[in-house]
Order: sequence, then C-alpha cells, then structure tokens
Amino acid sequence: MDTERNAEFLQILKTRLTPQRLYHSICVAEKAQFLADIFGGDREKSYTAGLVHDIMRYEPPEKMIEMIENDGQTLTESEKNITVTLHAIAGEVYLRKELGITDKEILSAVRYHTTGKEDMSLLEKIIYVADLTSDDREYPDVKEVRGMAEKSLDKTCLRGLSFTIEDNARRCRPIHIDTVKAYNYLAERKLI
Repeated sequence: MDTERNAEFLQILKTRLTPQRLYHSICVAEKAQFLADIFGGDREKSYTAGLVHDIMRYEPPEKMIEMIENDGQTLTESEKNITVTLHAIAGEVYLRKELGITDKEILSAVRYHTTGKEDMSLLEKIIYVADLTSDDREYPDVKEVRGMAEKSLDKTCLRGLSFTIEDNARRCRPIHIDTVKAYNYLAERKLI
C-alpha cells in the first residue's frame, strides 16, 4: 500500500529537494493529516500526498514537459510556461510511473495541488489547503487563512484560488483553466 512507503519516499525526497523544500513537504504532510482529522479525511493518504506533492519541484521545465508528453498527455502552450503547474502534473506522472504509486486519490491530489480543479475531492482540497497553510508558510494574512482552514476547506480553497487569479492577472501571467473552473465552481455556491 502506498501509504506504508513514507520512509522510502522521505529518502527519495532528500535526494530531490533542498532542505527548505523538504521541510515544507513535511510541514504540508503534517498539516494535511491535521486537516484530515478535522474534516474526516483519510489521515494516511493525506500525509503521503502532502509528503510527495513537490517531488518534481526542481526538475528543469523541458524535462517535465518531455515526461508529461511521453505519458501521452498534451500540454497547452500556456501550461508549458507555468512552471508551478508543470511540477504538479509531472509529479503525478513521476509518482505513478517511476515510484509505482497506484492510489488514484493521492495521484490526483498531487496533480491538482497548485491549480485546484472543478469539484475537488476531500483529499484534493486537503492537500491544496495544507500547501497554502503549512507551518512554514509566511505571508501577511497567513494566520487568518490558517484559522479559516480549520473551519472550511471550501472557503479556504476559494481564498487561495482568488489570490492566485488576482496575482497572476496583476502580473499579466496566464491563469490555468483548472484554477478558473475551481474558482467558478466554489464561487457559484456562494461560500463567502
């Protein structure tokens, strides 16, 4: 079972991530497990998905693009230029093809941890929010967002998606269609 391989995954991460990013991954895993406890998620899957979510973070974009396309997936030109999105997609491929992870929920949570997607599963929300609110994160309203995360995953996802959309629009950067769909899905439910 994939969740019983965390010690193995940790050793692999030590060779692929900087110490700071490894610390971030452990913080995300712990936050994911904490959120799973609050919202009735699977603690083990949450921890594992949080631990491995950034496994491809430091790969060169051209290597990630090649890996994704060799998997039979087609990337848009804007996806090829959004490195944050690439590492999530490539992470799912690497975990599945190179490490033999078969748990579809874990794979999907890694795949969508940066963009979100329409109608996210509980585990996808947990990993998205854990990445946003992990204990190593420092941004002006992080304490407020952490408090929100303990009350509503949906509202916290919407907050994170809103920030991503606004920040990318302000910088004239592409906004991934999955982020727009995730935002619209949650906004249509009038959560705030």
